[in-house]
Amino acid sequence: MSNRIVREMIQTLGILIVDNNPYMRRLTRMMLVTLGAKLIYEAVDGLAALEIVRTSDPDVMMLDRDVPILNGAEVLRIMRSPDLFPRPNLPVIMLTAQARRSQVLEALRLGAHELLVKPTSPKALQDRLVSVVARPRPMVRIGPYYVPQPRRISAAAAHH
Repeated sequence: MSNRIVREMIQTLGILIVDNNPYMRRLTRMMLVTLGAKLIYEAVDGLAALEIVRTSDPDVMMLDRDVPILNGAEVLRIMRSPDLFPRPNLPVIMLTAQARRSQVLEALRLGAHELLVKPTSPKALQDRLVSVVARPRPMVRIGPYYVPQPRRISAAAAHH
């Protein structure tokens, strides 16, 4: 995919950044703007994030794992409830300070599409955005979970 096409795609997206750290929010916003993003929403906690999803209908959520009130896992658990939540398929890129295997597996099991370790780079951010928007995986039910269809490599991990 050419840079121009990627940039045009990112320009059309509404992107929600959920992070209680103002410095990290600003950093993420600056990277997104550099990549061409025009419409960026911000939330400082999980409850505000769900409200913005309901009212502003963003295309992608960048969710920090450790936000207050409702943490990243709780936000995903609520969002991935097709019977209760209006946008259960919203692509979510989970941001985390450490990529411990248990946290990665938890995020994937709860329905994150991608995981990024903070601080990230514009290139990594762009790759994840392209992945969730240009090549979306269908949502499927695995036991009690409603998640993006696991990639073959993580299919085994999703069942634990």
